[in-house]
Amino acid sequence: MYEGRWIFFILIVANIVSETRLLHAFFPPVITGGLLLFCLWFFRDPVRKPPADPALAVSPADGTVTHVDEVQEEQFFKRRMKRVSIFLSVFDVHVNRTPIAGEVLYTEGRGGLYLDARHPEASALNESLFWVFGSKNHPERAVAVKQITGAIARRIVPWAKFGESMERGERFGMIRFGSRTDLYLPLDSEVLVSVGEKVKGGESPVARMAS
Repeated sequence: MYEGRWIFFILIVANIVSETRLLHAFFPPVITGGLLLFCLWFFRDPVRKPPADPALAVSPADGTVTHVDEVQEEQFFKRRMKRVSIFLSVFDVHVNRTPIAGEVLYTEGRGGLYLDARHPEASALNESLFWVFGSKNHPERAVAVKQITGAIARRIVPWAKFGESMERGERFGMIRFGSRTDLYLPLDSEVLVSVGEKVKGGESPVARMAS
């Protein structure tokens, strides 16, 4: 999975470079160079270190917390869960990371609209890819991450596969350009973030899981 991620980045860079001559035909070199540098910067992938306490679930994405609420999750769990929604602007790192250690218990993509990712109905109506991470022996302790496209983001790129074992904070995919990521937690989890707070994927604690 990690090797496949680097192949993806190499292809992106190769595509950008191959289009440079075409861009020069329409834009001055300085603009072309700026666009190239922005794309390379956008696909950055910094090293992140999860907190030492294994009971802490880390943020699945970089960005700003827009919702902390309780909702009925119908795609997999079929029950009430706590939800933490994170908005990713075009300036945020867009690599997504696992909140807890465990296997990929479920993954399903759904088509949909491309509303602004901050729209209240974006989670339900936009194109998305749903992931569940946890243990087969204790699925009730699992968590879910929903990658949601936005008005600009139109492509979700998965790297992990069904049944794959993941470490906490490990990369499992990304969304190209502005988007939203929802984290679903068991009701007995203690949410540690609030609306308006900035978080870093794979590093910022967002919840304490019940034992």
